[in-house]
Amino acid sequence: MKRKDPTTDVLSVSVQSGEPEETAVSTMPRRDFIWTSALGVGGLLVLDTLSACRPAEPSEIGDGSGFIPFSEEDDVHYWLPTEFTEESVPTTCWIGKQDCGMLARVVSQTVGDKTVKRIVKLEGNPRHPRNLGKLCPKGLAQLQAVYDYNRIKWPLRRINAKGKPGRFVRITWDEALDAVKAELDDAKANSKPILWQKGRSKAKGFYDNGFYKALAAWGGDDVKVTKVGHGSYCSDSGYRAAEYTLGMHGVISPDMSQTQYLLSWGWGLTTSGGNKFCWLTWPQKFMAARKRAVNPLSKVVVLDPNRRQTGPHSEEWLPNRPGSDLAFFLGMANYLVHNTASGFADGLIDKEYLTNHTNAPFLVKADGSILMDAAGEKEQVWDTSANDGAGGVVDFDTDGIEPALFGGPFDAGGGDMVTPSFQLFRDHVATYTPEWADGICGLPEMTVARIARELFENARIGETITIDGVTMPYRPVSMMAYHVSQQELGFSAIRASINVFQLLGAIDVPGGIQVDFGPSGLYKNWSKLNSVSVKTEALSYDLGKSKFFPISSGCPSFFHRAQLDPERYDVDESTIPKKVILHMVDPAKAFTDSPIIRQAYSQFEHVTALTPWMSETASLFADLVLPTATLEKYEGPISCKTADEKADALRLPPVDPLWESKGEIDIYLDIAEKVGFLDTFIGKINSGIKLEEPYLLDTAGPKPTPRDIFDTWAKFKGKTGIDYFEQNGVTDISVKAPASKYTAAMETPYHGARHRLYGEKLMEYGQAMVAAGVDPAEFPHANDYTAFPTWRQPTFWQSVDSHPLHLLSHKQVEFKQSRASFVPYLAELSPRQGLLINPQAAEISGVADGDEIFVESHNAMTGETRRVRTRAVFHSTIRPDTVSMSHHYGLNVTPTNRGQGSSPNELYFTGEGYIQCTQDASFHVMVRVTKA
Repeated sequence: MKRKDPTTDVLSVSVQSGEPEETAVSTMPRRDFIWTSALGVGGLLVLDTLSACRPAEPSEIGDGSGFIPFSEEDDVHYWLPTEFTEESVPTTCWIGKQDCGMLARVVSQTVGDKTVKRIVKLEGNPRHPRNLGKLCPKGLAQLQAVYDYNRIKWPLRRINAKGKPGRFVRITWDEALDAVKAELDDAKANSKPILWQKGRSKAKGFYDNGFYKALAAWGGDDVKVTKVGHGSYCSDSGYRAAEYTLGMHGVISPDMSQTQYLLSWGWGLTTSGGNKFCWLTWPQKFMAARKRAVNPLSKVVVLDPNRRQTGPHSEEWLPNRPGSDLAFFLGMANYLVHNTASGFADGLIDKEYLTNHTNAPFLVKADGSILMDAAGEKEQVWDTSANDGAGGVVDFDTDGIEPALFGGPFDAGGGDMVTPSFQLFRDHVATYTPEWADGICGLPEMTVARIARELFENARIGETITIDGVTMPYRPVSMMAYHVSQQELGFSAIRASINVFQLLGAIDVPGGIQVDFGPSGLYKNWSKLNSVSVKTEALSYDLGKSKFFPISSGCPSFFHRAQLDPERYDVDESTIPKKVILHMVDPAKAFTDSPIIRQAYSQFEHVTALTPWMSETASLFADLVLPTATLEKYEGPISCKTADEKADALRLPPVDPLWESKGEIDIYLDIAEKVGFLDTFIGKINSGIKLEEPYLLDTAGPKPTPRDIFDTWAKFKGKTGIDYFEQNGVTDISVKAPASKYTAAMETPYHGARHRLYGEKLMEYGQAMVAAGVDPAEFPHANDYTAFPTWRQPTFWQSVDSHPLHLLSHKQVEFKQSRASFVPYLAELSPRQGLLINPQAAEISGVADGDEIFVESHNAMTGETRRVRTRAVFHSTIRPDTVSMSHHYGLNVTPTNRGQGSSPNELYFTGEGYIQCTQDASFHVMVRVTKA
């Protein structure tokens, strides 16, 4: 059977918005499809029987097109010998974000005059501290992803109009690189801005801090290059809140090694992973905490409208109303500062921590600014011991003083009446009583007060613990707050939750809350966010530092709204990108406000997509598709760090990249060489992976391979070279010393920083926004730049009359973002989307379990409605006024994904009222459910 010239074959891929339909996607004749699919999808060697199929490698047989020529009489089994060798190749998981250590079982066979290698099994590497030899379903199933025949096999060029399902022809890598060069040269010659948009970056030293920075340097003053990631849909508002309040970069996590009381806030304890982790590590740490011989974790309280799978693993469920989290923490703060106990006459608080490690004693003037010394360098406090007990103003770091937390106003002289910021905090939360919070949250009476009291009773304020000879405060109360920050009031809610643990002194001490994985210096935003600067006109389309978002994580969905309506947002149209490079990301489906994103992408001149599968965005809008490898590539360096251990690893290719795919590092090296900034790129790699003399890569030398680069890095790390990782996979694990785990254990605790209970500069940001003409009624998030977290009703609650149900999205352990649903094994575990709905709500809506339904969302600001079709799935452990959809669906391009159902991203909005003050997305909207 003969094939036509593969360069004339046309690949046609289909994608729809909203409700998916099953549509043929290939012009390939049926018999060819059956044969090539059988050879290409499931061809694993069955070693026990030695009778197996494997897909022919393009490099071995045929013309390299992936279509295998054979006669009608040929039997593929005759191609395989009965002898093979086997090896175990260490690498790391590619699909999951925690990069678990893996051992790839690889067999080698001789076919003709060539040796062919094939991965036949993936197992956990017991040396890796993040998974300790275990793999989740994603890790095991990605073997199928490697050999998926639906992968993009060669570079592709679009031949039909954009905005429609793509039709592509195969081109060579030389042609593809020439096309990239032509587009970048055009951008530079004609000052056309470039957007580099990424999903989850797996090698930031090469990508974010390497290629992007080298591209920007190459563009110079001629072309603006913008980088944007996915963090504003993930947890970045939580990062911003922690950075401003505590100076640490990361998400609030529990010290699972010492905590005894855990508040699981919006966290799927057994399904959702956490900061830097996608699943395995936190369950392992959690079970170890439960089994701890001394002071085990004894109580888990779940604060979540949807209990999910935490039922058997928690003692109490608090099903609060979606969007009410800020009220919950304000109510707890009220209880802690306005109640007393034996030995705590001034409140249920850690006075030592508040006085010595926060700005709680700093004096605040009537205009809200903090009182400084005459030189404007040091904050002032009220020393109650000065002037024979009458008190007086002194520098905060004066020895032997007794700073006041309470009282005032005090006369500071010069006409200034001042008050300790802690007193202002007590006054601020005075009206946020626990009873008020119970009502806002929809919880039984006395719930908020009781939880606050339990936190205090378990916090052991005043007690210490000695670990490895270091004595520290012991506060075994903690919280996990991962992804829950993605709501309209998320930034304020995270600040308020941190405030509660500040009151208890449970900040980065044994048993308390931690940010990321321990001390790493004060993050740059600690001081950066203290410099109030607001751009007012000729704004860049990303609106960063603008009057609309003076503190910004950068939300692509809102970027695209500004792109579509530049006049409304005072955007300089010359800043709007014309060229786009997509790095392992599918904005048209994976991000909220999908209809707006698709509309914006239709305006870009040229889109280059790096992807292993045809994504919805690539099908609709890519002019050029570059095939990336999956597991079979070099990537890293990869940290194996946990809260307790440290190690390093690399992603090593167990086999060569399949078909004509390449690792992203190879692709970027090729682009940099072709365009003419390879030397700059190599220099950025040096700094990106933190190489030092004499191990710096030669910027003037020939183009290195990724293996060469990682060999140099391994030697820089004190190893023999990359052969060390090829043999071991992971460096030896080292256990963190106390000062490497807790900032409280440092010689100068907390890096010498005074944690911010009072947010003076946040107040100034809000004032600057209003002064620049931003109307808080039109842009509700302008109300959230306040000195203390301040309650307001979430915008989406205003839709309740016509659309009575709160829509959430949830994670499923089977999937990881959108890269896992392509894997048939994983899709089989959860093959269809469904709306989790309480039977009570379903009865009111007139639907039965399994019914086909419509879910319609409503925008309270504009009146816009959107609708998707799915099915009802009864779920008794979700609030009756709340429904939820998983965010892993909605992909229709590849055969594996068709028929899975719609994404809730079609229903969410990111315009005014549905965006945070930090320009982070909100996954909240009101909906109604009707029978289809």
